[in-house]
Formats: sequence, structure tokens, C-alpha cells
Amino acid sequence: MSLRTALLLLAAALGALPGAALAQVPADARPRAAIDTATSLARWQLARMHDTSHISRVGGETGNPRAWEQAAFWVGMTALADHGAPADIGKAILEMGAANQWQPGRLPFFADDHAITQSYLWAAEHGAGGAPVQAVRRVFDNVIANAPRVTLAFVVPEKGGYGATECLARWCWCDALFMAPPAMLELSNQTGDRRYRDYALREIWATTNFLYDPAERLFYRDSRFFDRRDTKGRKMFWSRGNGWVLAGLARMIPMLAKGDPERKKLEALFVEMAARVKAVQKPDGYWAPSLLAAEDSPPESSGTGFFTYALAWGVKAGLLPRAEYVPAIRKGWSALGRAIQPDGRLGYVQQVSDRPEQVLATDTQYYGVGAFLLAASAVADLKLD
Repeated sequence: MSLRTALLLLAAALGALPGAALAQVPADARPRAAIDTATSLARWQLARMHDTSHISRVGGETGNPRAWEQAAFWVGMTALADHGAPADIGKAILEMGAANQWQPGRLPFFADDHAITQSYLWAAEHGAGGAPVQAVRRVFDNVIANAPRVTLAFVVPEKGGYGATECLARWCWCDALFMAPPAMLELSNQTGDRRYRDYALREIWATTNFLYDPAERLFYRDSRFFDRRDTKGRKMFWSRGNGWVLAGLARMIPMLAKGDPERKKLEALFVEMAARVKAVQKPDGYWAPSLLAAEDSPPESSGTGFFTYALAWGVKAGLLPRAEYVPAIRKGWSALGRAIQPDGRLGYVQQVSDRPEQVLATDTQYYGVGAFLLAASAVADLKLD
């Protein structure tokens, strides 16, 4: 046991640290340090891609290498690979895609099952050849040719449960804006086929018009939450759900030409959301699982990772004032560093859910690591000292 770990364990035993919060060393924001920290975490996760024993809530999709939980990790890996990570990071992405035979998840219209295609399209431009693009085209050609005609109302049927919800064939939950549309926009750019762009933008705005609360400048997770309130009567805006959206916007906006009116609209939405997100950040740098209920909330690293990434990207892109947003980014990055536990895992990741819940220091998940890798890459771009 290292001296650092021993001292942290002693401090926790004496009550100097809240709960099981053992990691108290903030992350170094200097570019090389940020990438090195992310690389260490990525390698920790890579060593456990086929072992879910470290995950406290394992579902049917957790061990599926084509499903969204692992897909979000691979999205973060592409960002890390593009920011000077060692060669084994990019090599791992290529090997994963080949092992998956460049196939998505099993449901043809379900956005979560399309998320993995983002890493395949990265692979297509980094040595994998044309096979990934051909496979992804088949996925989205089917979506366009057989566009679902259902409402966005999230009604869970008594028979069949959550998975039988009709609107899941469209983007009727806010997380979907991270999962599918970045892949469709990237596919449009790689192939020159505007059909993918046009479909994605039409559905992005349908989802936004339905789920975005213009008064709070945040997204409801889905329509079931329109009327839900917490015990103090506050609206329920889920941190990771809004993190998915803001991070999704950060990924989509650069895929549109600077003169594109649709890009300007997405930028305006991003700026409006970013201001609200910054305003509800907790003093300790984290964002609460329920964004409007910050008091007495646990640390939560997945939403914090996505928000830190998006804000840092927004500053680098010139959409957010550097002087105004860098303090929030520094606090978020420091909080993420403190979430790394003595055994190397990223802790305080809320487990798979669709709403705010409690979180433990030992809770980790692939998508939380993906958010951390995205944040590290964007923080490195800011060249903070």
C-alpha cells in the first residue's frame, strides 16, 4: 500500500473525508498531464472490458460490446487517441471494431444501439478501410428508408415493459441525442450523402422541441418527467441526461459547415444550455444527480465528465467566454480527479438509470470512463497551466 493510500484510508477512518471518498488529489489540468491521467484510466478500463465484476449494477447490455454502455467508452477513446495518447489506445479501437465485425447493437431503430458506430467511423479514417463505412451505411439506410411513424410520447406498455415502449424507435429520450445523430452527421461527411444529415437534424429538432424546457434551459429525460417533482416541488432534470445532450451538441456542431444555418441554431442551443449548466454547478465542482437539488447530493462523475467536456469544448470553439467558463471547467476537472479511487477506477458514476439516484464512491461504469476521456481531451485543448 502506498503512503498516499494509507493516509487517505486513515483520514476516512477518522471522519475527515465524507463517506468513502478516498481520492482527494485533484487532476492536473496541464495538457500532457490530462492526457496521461486519461490514458492511465483508459488502460485500467481496457483491462476489464470482459469482466463486469467491478460494476455494481450489471444489466443485460453491460457486457455487450456493441451496446451503449461500452460504446460511450469507445467514443471517449477516439477523442483520447486524437489527442496524443500512446498508440495502444487507437489500436484498441481498431481491434474492437474488427472483433465486432463493425456491427451495431441488435435493434435496428434504437439510438442506443447506434452509438458504437461513432467509433467505427473513426476507425474508417484511421486504417480500417471501407468496411466500417459500408456497415454503418446499411444501418442508417434502413432507418431512412423505413423511418418510424410514432409520437415522441414515452408511454411504457403494461405488456412488454420498458423495452416495448413504442417511441424508442425515434429519439424520444434525451440521451439519444448523444447516441445516434453524431454518427449520422459523420457518415454524411464521410460519404457526401446529405440524407443522413437531413434526417438527423429533423429528428434532433423534433426531440428538442418536445423535451427542452425553455424556462429552465434544460432537457427532461423523457415525457414521463414533464409533471414529476421532487419532495420539495422542484422539476427533475437528470444530470447525466443533460450531460448526454450537451456533450452530444459538442460532438455534432463541428460536423456541420460553419456557414450552415443549422449549425448556428445548434450553437445557440448549446450556449443557452451551457449558461444554465454552469449556474447549477456545485461549489465542490460536481454537478448533482438532480440538477436543481444540489444540497446534500453525492458526488457524481458521469454528468460531471460530460459537462466538463462540453464546457471546455465550447471555450476552445469560441462559443463560451474563456474568463467566464474556465473556473467552472477547472472545478469540474478537479472533481473528476478526486473521483478516481485508490484502485484506479473512476468512482461516483451513477449506475444505469433514467433518473437521479444515489451514488457510491465504488460505483463505476464504462460510460463514466468515456465521459472522463472526453473531458481530459477537451481540457488538454485549453492548454491550462
